Amino acid sequence: MKYLLILIFAPLIALALLYFLFPGRLVALMRSLVRRRGRLVRKSIAVDGRVWPYLEGGDPSKPALVMVHGFGADKDHWSFYARWMTRDYRLIAPDLPGFGENDRDPALPFDIASQTARLKAFLDALGIERPHLGGNSMGGWIALRFAIDHPDRLATLTLLNNAGVLGEKESELQRLAAARDYNPLVLANIEDADRLVEFVAHKPMRVPARLKPAVYADALRYRDLLDRIFWVIADEMEAKPLNDELAKVRVPTLIVWGRHDRLIDVSCVAVLEAGIADSRAHVFDHVAHVPMIEDPKATAEVQRAFLAAHESPAARANPPPTVR
Repeated sequence: MKYLLILIFAPLIALALLYFLFPGRLVALMRSLVRRRGRLVRKSIAVDGRVWPYLEGGDPSKPALVMVHGFGADKDHWSFYARWMTRDYRLIAPDLPGFGENDRDPALPFDIASQTARLKAFLDALGIERPHLGGNSMGGWIALRFAIDHPDRLATLTLLNNAGVLGEKESELQRLAAARDYNPLVLANIEDADRLVEFVAHKPMRVPARLKPAVYADALRYRDLLDRIFWVIADEMEAKPLNDELAKVRVPTLIVWGRHDRLIDVSCVAVLEAGIADSRAHVFDHVAHVPMIEDPKATAEVQRAFLAAHESPAARANPPPTVR
């Protein structure tokens, strides 16, 4: 009985010690477990003299699915939904320059065209010719720009609450950014974290106070750089939205949105549907700006159905097993 109690309580004691004494290690452990559940591994590749870290999972012989994170995010924003995708696709999620573990050089240009060109170089370095490409928020804007600039390089396009277009209604983020005196997507301090999470997610998960310094360490360390990047893309959003270029998208396109998005208004969905000829949309009524985190399973199911409808005839003849 004594040994049984030890086996039961030892892991709990270890977790408690990590929580109170080594919160950074606990956060790293949790990140590792989420990646493992999604069958993801961390890799890196040199691209034009810069090391790109990325997550990859799935059979390399399966169709490539490349997903691009948004502003202030990183490759692990795709870890939550990965386990529903990596059985049937080679999922690749990079850190863009300026974010995550990639180069944080403040001298780099961070306009959308520059990031799009870097993404193409990353795909070239991996030898990926015609992937299924998707992105969330800023990453969706980059994916959309890629589809416009390189239409022959993609199989499909998936846009999740993407920036880069103006809808009929102005979002809360647009109104705040227009004032030019406040950036709601950059943390002022640790105490500001709850406000930011509530702004992005419809039903936000609370991060325990002890873990917040580890979870938000990079956001605070690179606060000035993130603020600079935000205003670069905010100015570009105001001056050069892609509304008039949507007809140039020539690949099947899935548009996914959360109705409660306060950053980019759901009215953008109608603009995208009207502008992109071969497009379909799915609006979730229970999420906001990051559907792949707020409801990863439902997001993956919608995307899997879309991708399956646009597989090659050979792939349709040998359909992949259903993920449960």
